Amino acid sequence: MYPNDGFRELEQQECLRLLTKVPVGRIVHTRQALPAVLPVNFCVDVDGAVVLRTSADSELVRAVDGAVVAFEADEVDAQVHSGWSVVVTGPAAVVTDPAERDRLARTGPSSWAPSPREVFVRIEPELVTGRELVAGRTMYGVKLPG
Repeated sequence: MYPNDGFRELEQQECLRLLTKVPVGRIVHTRQALPAVLPVNFCVDVDGAVVLRTSADSELVRAVDGAVVAFEADEVDAQVHSGWSVVVTGPAAVVTDPAERDRLARTGPSSWAPSPREVFVRIEPELVTGRELVAGRTMYGVKLPG
């Protein structure tokens, strides 16, 4: 996908594994015809879906329910110039099945900003991509400090 610029493409399973290492990512959606990005805490479900927990009355829920969104998370070490980034793209939907809601209440993410009425939002992983930069690699022909 990218030229040989010091990055390594990641396989889907590796991307999903890396997502489980970090507690916060960013959901990318459209708000009033403009791109919007919000940091959210999340978890990766057993089927690879990204799951968020948020207020049922939030603007986010209204914006993403039924829409295709992107979700990005990363981990970067600025000292050694290494890290990774994963993007999950797919349809988002509020979980309405009572059994699924009960399961996610036990196994899903906890809300960092609890609300009296919370819902779970699932992002189905139709496209999962990722890149990794390893310390000491070169980028654009220039040796990175490290």
